[in-house]
This record gives sequence, structure tokens and C-alpha cells, in this order.
Amino acid sequence: MRPQIFGINGVRGKANVWPITADVVLRLGQAAGQCFKRSGRSNSVVIGKDTRVSGYMIETALTADFASVGMDVILTGPLPTPAIGMLTRSLRANLGVMISASHNPFEDNGIKLFGPDGFKLCDAEETAIEVLLERPYDVVEPSLIGRARRIDGAAERYINFSQQALPRDIRLDGLKVVMDAANGAAFRMAPNLIWELGAEVIQIGTDHNERNIKDNLGSSAPDSYCAKVLEVGADIGIALDGDADRVIVIDEKGKVRDGDQLMALIAERLKSQDCLAGSTLVTTVMLNMGLEQHLAGHGIAVDRTKVGDRYVMERMRAKKYNLGGEQSGHIVMDDIATTGDGLIVGLQALAAMVETGLSASEILARFEPLQQVIRNIAIDRSSTPLERPAVSALISEMTAALGDKGQLVVRPSGTRLLISVMAQGHDLGLLQKMTLDLERVIRAETVLQQRDQSWAHEIHSLKQPMADGARSVST
Repeated sequence: MRPQIFGINGVRGKANVWPITADVVLRLGQAAGQCFKRSGRSNSVVIGKDTRVSGYMIETALTADFASVGMDVILTGPLPTPAIGMLTRSLRANLGVMISASHNPFEDNGIKLFGPDGFKLCDAEETAIEVLLERPYDVVEPSLIGRARRIDGAAERYINFSQQALPRDIRLDGLKVVMDAANGAAFRMAPNLIWELGAEVIQIGTDHNERNIKDNLGSSAPDSYCAKVLEVGADIGIALDGDADRVIVIDEKGKVRDGDQLMALIAERLKSQDCLAGSTLVTTVMLNMGLEQHLAGHGIAVDRTKVGDRYVMERMRAKKYNLGGEQSGHIVMDDIATTGDGLIVGLQALAAMVETGLSASEILARFEPLQQVIRNIAIDRSSTPLERPAVSALISEMTAALGDKGQLVVRPSGTRLLISVMAQGHDLGLLQKMTLDLERVIRAETVLQQRDQSWAHEIHSLKQPMADGARSVST
């Protein structure tokens, strides 16, 4: 059976290595096109990308794929992921595609798919595409082959769309903003948007060369932009990831304010305006427990999901909530956007500063977070250490020790070959010891599992019957 190519956030991996190879991408595009084509109407797909050089390879393959099954292709060039969701819906396309590995290293790339409503595909839709991958090619006759064209003004459309997320009378005059675009998809439009609203903008991460995306920049590498905020005396810093669907904010003191603080700010603002649907924030099991306790004091409930923005979005849509997100800064405001939008979320912090006259440190220190320790442990594709009895027993023991005063979350990453360990509570020393002990056991059990698999393979080989024509020889 062919391995499943979809993870929790589309298809992702190292460029030119399965599943991000030209041949797999060709089949994926054809399968997705067949799945979303509609008879009796024109069919189109919007394709955007970030600034990775491998995006050319994937974009070209996908263009051929979709054209071969009779879909017209609209190419946007580098554009944030949320812009692709917006354009898919506004251009009435059958499908949207974003070529990006988000916050992953330059060598990686990925494919995110959006339905005609601008939302990421659900499990059932991805499964339908997986099924078609196994079937014979089904291309159209020559007269029905699709066309490809580049769309003009896509960035301007997205800037106008983003500006509508602010009240009309909001201006950023007098604010000095450091804008870090991680040399990614928003390298042009992010600073332009903030500048058009009146702020003084100091740019970093806006000089991409197709090989330096996220190069010690962006939302997952805080040192560079924290230093820049302090160096230039900025009022605030806004850092995006490679495809601009995540954001982290830095206050004027150079302190990082993560997605939990941003979600607290936005939830309280919406609640005060009687606009927070269900008085509920949807987030994942990775949230800081301090956030949950803080929101409870404001009459706001927390609905937790598995890790992954798709699960947050699915819960929001199922229960008609309008705010959800993750500590990483992937935050969805469903009344405005169909997926996480780093620029729109960053604008909420700027709007709060203008409306209140308070500093970034005052508006973004919403609660005192519990101590958290996170470790990421590299594994290979065949390793399943969380299934080992020694690991599961230690996790149970540590969970019991933390009780209701802390939390331990151990999970495989949905986008990289990692086991992520997060522990939170009041005693930093205890959390550090727990996560280190767990890392050691996971590494040890991974080695043992690899040895067991090697022995099993050798035994299986010895048991195989001799090939035809071979004979045993005794002496």
C-alpha cells in the first residue's frame, strides 16, 4: 500500500525527496483537478507560492497537471497563504493551492489545498484525492486542455482586503514598526501595508534570494527582530513566518509576545464588543494554562483540539465559533479570513495600541504564563517510539506527578520527523528534568526499536524459501 501523502497541513517534506518530487506532484495535481472539476462550467485553480527556489519546480508541475485535466490555471507568484484562500473564493475558482513549507527550513516545501469556499480541505476531501492517486490517468482531449495565466494586482487585492480588517478611522501615524517578513511570501506587501496605514516601517527579512527564507528570521527566530526593535527604538515589532499565516509580536522592551497573548487580546476585544461567538476561544492542547485561567475570569471558555490549525478550524466551523488559534501565532479570525493570517492578526495589536493609547507591553501582557519547556526530538521515518511500553509508562508517571497543576503533551509532529515534548507548570527545574528524562528514554527506545527491526528483517530473510533453481549443498 502506498504511504499516505497528506499530513495535518497538506503535503510537506524535503524538496526533490518523496513526496515532494515532480512525479508525485504531477499525480497530485491531476487527482485534485479530477476531484474538484465540475461539469457544465468553466474550471479554474489559483496557485500561489512563497519564495523557495523549489517553488518553481512544483508550480510548473502543478500547472501542467491541472491543464491536462481541463482546468485553467491562475498564477499569483509569491503571496501569503491567507491571500490564496481569499482569492480562491473571490475568483470563484474550484480549488486553491499554496506552495510553501511555512516555518520549515528552506530545503523543505509543501502543498496546501483550499476548496472553493477558501477553506483548507477536510480529511474526507484529502482522502478522495488519495484514492484518485491510485487510479489511471484521466486527461482531456486536446481541445479541452486548460490555459495558464499570471494574474495582475493580486498583492494589491490582498492589501485592500487586509486593510478592511481595521476600523476605517484607524491610522498608524506616529508609530515606529519593525516588520520582519522572514524573506518569505509577504516580503513586499507586509511593509507596504503597514506603511500605507501611516506608520514608519523598519524592514528586515525582505531581501529574499530564493534560498534564504526563514534564514534566522521570522516568527520562529526571535533574536534578530528583538534586537532590531531595541536598536531602533521601535514601538512594536511584527514577525511573520515563511507564508505569513503566523505572527509573533515583540513589544517595545524587546520581549516576545506569542500567540497565546495575542489570542487573549483579540478574545477580550471581541467579547467587549459582544462579537465573540459562543464566548469561546478554540485552541489546541498546547495552550498555556495561564491563558485558560485568565480567560475564565473574563467569562470566556476555551475549547481544546488536537494540535494543528486544520483541527482548530474544523471545530470553529462545526460549532460556529469565530476565533481560534495556536500558541505558535497561527490565529484564525473567521469573520475576516478563512485561515490563519499573520498580517491581519498583527493589525489587531496595532489597532489596540491606537485605540487605547497604551504601549505594546501594556496591551500584550494579558496574563502571567505558566512555565513551559518544549523539546523537539528528531526521529527517522520508521521509528514509533511513543508505542514503546517504557515511553508510555514514563509519560503516565509524569502526567500523574503534574496533576491538575501542570500538563505534559507528547506528540509526533505533523510536518517534520520529530517528537515534540511540552511540559508546563510552576516549577521550571522540575519541567526541565522531566523533559530531559523523557528525551533520553525516547532516544534509547528508538535505538532499541531499530535494532529489533533489524533482527526481525534478518530472521525473515533466513526463513525465505530458496529461489527457483537453487539447491542446498551438503559437505
